[in-house]
Amino acid sequence: MAIKRTNQVKKKKVQTGWQKKVKTWSIRIVGGFFAITLFWVLALKLINPPITWLMIQRGFELQAADKGFKLEKDWLNYDELSDNLKRAAIAGEDAHFMTHWGFDTDAIQKAIEKNKDGKKLRGGSTISQQVAKNVFLWPKRSWLRKGLETYFTVLIETFWSKRRILEVYLNVIEMGQGVYGAEAASQYYFKKSGSTLSKKQAALIIAILPNPRQWDARNPSAYVNRRANSIVRYMDHYQIPE
Repeated sequence: MAIKRTNQVKKKKVQTGWQKKVKTWSIRIVGGFFAITLFWVLALKLINPPITWLMIQRGFELQAADKGFKLEKDWLNYDELSDNLKRAAIAGEDAHFMTHWGFDTDAIQKAIEKNKDGKKLRGGSTISQQVAKNVFLWPKRSWLRKGLETYFTVLIETFWSKRRILEVYLNVIEMGQGVYGAEAASQYYFKKSGSTLSKKQAALIIAILPNPRQWDARNPSAYVNRRANSIVRYMDHYQIPE
């Protein structure tokens, strides 16, 4: 009996030691993840993102299609960006940008209702969510990516200003085949700087964002033109970050 009891005690100690190691490493991994991601977010509050996963992926997709690796982008600071484009982005992409905390619950609910019929999925993503996805994550949809998108959205809404979120959005978002950000898009479509866009030009660029690789701001379809006209009608009603 004494030998059996001794073996049980030893076995318990082994199990306890193993459990402690798992707990210790779990805490280290989770703590390391939070530390790295927080540092990453804080760094990009001050440093402009040089490239994104989507830019690299799209470049290789074009190369695979024998169109050559293409990546056109040129950063414009917030004050250099056209106010018309800022208002158009809010009017066309995220009407509650200035008041929500990263998630537009009304838009999400509407997206859920529209997706119940099993047809093509419609998103309810805010500008903040799109920045989180484009800057920190990969393009392919999955529950893991959606969870991380939510996490990074909370971080940038907490540590960045609305001004910084909109600035990054308008500089990294895909706006055409191999074209990223306001300056590259303005030069590509209208041969002018992203700081001098007219209301209609700004609205046309924002109007193609649901499908920027297929739609063209220079030669808009009837649908894109109607969408742009609607953005123009409402853009003056929206406040932009100062």
